Amino acid sequence: MTPRATELLQNAQLVQKRITDACTQCGRDVQSVKLIWVSKTMPLSDIDDAIQAGACNFGENKVQECLEKFSQARAGVSLHVIGPVQSNKWRKAAQVGQWIHSVDSLEALRKYEAVCAELNKTLNVLFQINTSGEVTKSGLSMDNAHSFFADLPAFPRLHYRGLMTIGIHTGVPEDSRTGFNWLRNLRDQLHARGGAFANFTELSMGMTDDLEIAVQEGATMVRVGTAIFGRRVYAA
Repeated sequence: MTPRATELLQNAQLVQKRITDACTQCGRDVQSVKLIWVSKTMPLSDIDDAIQAGACNFGENKVQECLEKFSQARAGVSLHVIGPVQSNKWRKAAQVGQWIHSVDSLEALRKYEAVCAELNKTLNVLFQINTSGEVTKSGLSMDNAHSFFADLPAFPRLHYRGLMTIGIHTGVPEDSRTGFNWLRNLRDQLHARGGAFANFTELSMGMTDDLEIAVQEGATMVRVGTAIFGRRVYAA
């Protein structure tokens, strides 16, 4: 194992302990929470090192980075497209990803279905809800979410798996609890409908700073980058 792989493994173990402790506090099975390693802005070499360290679920925000790092399939590795996808990138996102966390329109679903039909593949879909009300965040508004799902058609190659949100950005993790709780309730309502929502069990919520709150509120996927890979350096 390379020195970087060892570093990533140690960091991931610390994150996993946080998840385990949060599960213990609220009586959940730790196996019900999946850790997504968010590798956005990190070099390709970090992907290889992370796989050495045991990572099997990666999250990327930008489709271009998805293509650069994951266009060549790796056995046992799933790519989660977690950032908003522009309409001109829907095709590429469907081609490279196994999971899309940020769906918020019927138009996107139709495009993903068409691409999956061409490629003879299926795609796991999560719908993003803006539970913070912050204009900088993507997703369906809380006010519009129920009407959106009321008449949502099923698609043969798209598996509706659950919901995603980003906690409110106040610097206080507890402030995200209300939004996380609301998302869980919506997930439960939709799951109870059955049909296209029969496997609607996932809640993608919680990141480095607020993952404990997310786990307490039912997260099944937490998206962690900084606590594993370190601080990102963005281009000026």
